[in-house]
Amino acid sequence: MARHFTVIAPDLRGYGDSSKPEGGEHHVAYSKREMAKDQVAVMRALGFERFAVVGHDRGGRVAHRMALDHPNAVERIAVIDIAPTVTMYARTNKAFASRYFWWFFLIQPAPLPERLIAADPEFFLRTHIEGQTKTPGATEPAAFAEYLRCYSDPRTRHAICEDYRAAASIDLDHDAADEEVRIQAPLLAIWGAMGTVGELYDVLETWREKALNVRGRAFDCGHTLQEERPEETTSELLAFLKPL
Repeated sequence: MARHFTVIAPDLRGYGDSSKPEGGEHHVAYSKREMAKDQVAVMRALGFERFAVVGHDRGGRVAHRMALDHPNAVERIAVIDIAPTVTMYARTNKAFASRYFWWFFLIQPAPLPERLIAADPEFFLRTHIEGQTKTPGATEPAAFAEYLRCYSDPRTRHAICEDYRAAASIDLDHDAADEEVRIQAPLLAIWGAMGTVGELYDVLETWREKALNVRGRAFDCGHTLQEERPEETTSELLAFLKPL
């Protein structure tokens, strides 16, 4: 991607080595609205007033909010292996709750999930990642080691829980308030056909309920397209992002 674009790849607040503020009342500090402000501020600080945004998983949910709250900044948006948060919660059934159990575990009041995960963070993280990846060996040892380095920090684990708590509360309030608002920027949705999102949702239809100009397709893999199908993912993104 960097051969064609200036690529900025920040960690969301709470993740990686980014700051980990307290969640505050209603977990507002980890609302996607606040996370979106972070990303726009980073881009402006680096000299980019208008840009394309690509987000996988939690990053895709932040990108969704960026496109709603900052339409003049977001030129194009690509979301990887997600359906809209409000849609997934509204259509929860046994299959979704069983396969995405952490959506309901991590939102429990602190410190319950934090303390349970602390008993064996590596086991929890490895089980979580391997359960979503359908391509053996796709997550390289060096990548997993970096994920684990960050996840070994109890502040990171707490921040991740706060992110999910916000998603199940204040983010849904923001989504409800914007129910009639549609993303104006062109949107690409790509997903793994063998993953939970691909198997349980009509992904393009869920995004056509939220955006005016939607395209995309499924890949023959699980949740981590960028690790399981890196060349296909790059080609699809380049075709979408390259100026005409």
